[in-house]
Amino acid sequence: MRIIILYYDGEYHLYYQHNPYERDWGNMHWGHAVSKDLIHWEELPVALFPDHNGTAFSGSAVIDYTNTSGWGHPNNPAMIAIYTADSPAKQVQCVAYSLDKGRTYTKYADNPVIDSKAKWNSQDTRDPKVFWYKPNSEWVMVLNERDGHSIYTSANLKDWTFESHITGFWECPELFELPVNGNPDNTLWVMYGASGTYMLGNFNGKVFTPVSGKYYYTTGGIYAAQTITNMPESDGRRIQIGWGRLPTPGEKPAFNNLMTIPTELTLRKTKDGVRLFSEPVREFDRLTDKTYEWKNLTIAEADEKMQQFVNPDRLRIKTTLSLSHALSAGLRLNGQNLLDYDTNFTLINGVFYSPEDPTSMEITADIIIDRTAIEVFIDGGAYSFSMPRDFHPEKKNGFHFWGNNIEVKDLQVSTLKSIWE
Repeated sequence: MRIIILYYDGEYHLYYQHNPYERDWGNMHWGHAVSKDLIHWEELPVALFPDHNGTAFSGSAVIDYTNTSGWGHPNNPAMIAIYTADSPAKQVQCVAYSLDKGRTYTKYADNPVIDSKAKWNSQDTRDPKVFWYKPNSEWVMVLNERDGHSIYTSANLKDWTFESHITGFWECPELFELPVNGNPDNTLWVMYGASGTYMLGNFNGKVFTPVSGKYYYTTGGIYAAQTITNMPESDGRRIQIGWGRLPTPGEKPAFNNLMTIPTELTLRKTKDGVRLFSEPVREFDRLTDKTYEWKNLTIAEADEKMQQFVNPDRLRIKTTLSLSHALSAGLRLNGQNLLDYDTNFTLINGVFYSPEDPTSMEITADIIIDRTAIEVFIDGGAYSFSMPRDFHPEKKNGFHFWGNNIEVKDLQVSTLKSIWE
């Protein structure tokens, strides 16, 4: 379910590893869906198929505006997919081009364009992420190889030159530049792998030089997240979608995992240095149906307000808890801890988290509940986590705030419309 996403001509394209014949992993193709708003998606026919080089693993896609590859036309630039072909013998990197906005692809006759198994003595050479590096006027590929990420460059997307390698990452590389606190004159590059743990550093088009890291900003079910290539300069956001490795037992029709909510990534200064933040994209607000708001509630008062939302299908809860008399507090749904904040051990749902003010006795959470999954964003996106929704038919006691004499300072509950309606 590793994914590839890009924007072109009013459409967001989501490609994903897909087995068209059964629910289980294997026989990888590229599935395809498009959206005009990041929220509502239309599924399209399979875009890439296996061939003599192997099955179609993940990679990336770009728009070749200046026709460096020679595959485009003046008024119709080629959309080019760069992907890993996987076989029992080895993994190699291949390219294909599309002239119909990514609906169908023609594979390059001289594939593969990179065959590096011998160089690394490893089967694991996969998941190429390609982008245009404007200062050098060339294409850059970040490729996971053996124990980390390699940098390759190319003038035409066909002929690639190895430049450098950095260890400590696994699968599905990403490398992108972000301003710190929105200042375009102060930027850092973010590099991560499939786990989402990241380094911050500098990049000259050939070598990534870390200056800090590794850190995490998200945990739980999200894996192999990728950011959108070719976003309009007028937009300027760095938007990410992840593979949600969240089981869906009993769902009908059955499906195998899901995509996480699109989030905007930003770099912000914190007490611990510059860190990566992640918050739901503003487009997600379009799903809001009805909103209810209250302030300064006791636990009993908050629980009473929440009684009308027993066993919700889709819900968004924004809340701030003031602990004051408590060392721990949180919110449960039918016995499952959506939020479990422990100030003594400095943990949120079992993971270390230290707020910007280490003496603060407040915690803010944005909790999004779907039919099968839950995503939670803490303190404006400083930390986020995802988890499967825990169904217990015998437990129907709904929502319950807990913690010794805590105050629910703010409580905003929104019902959400389905993306399929």
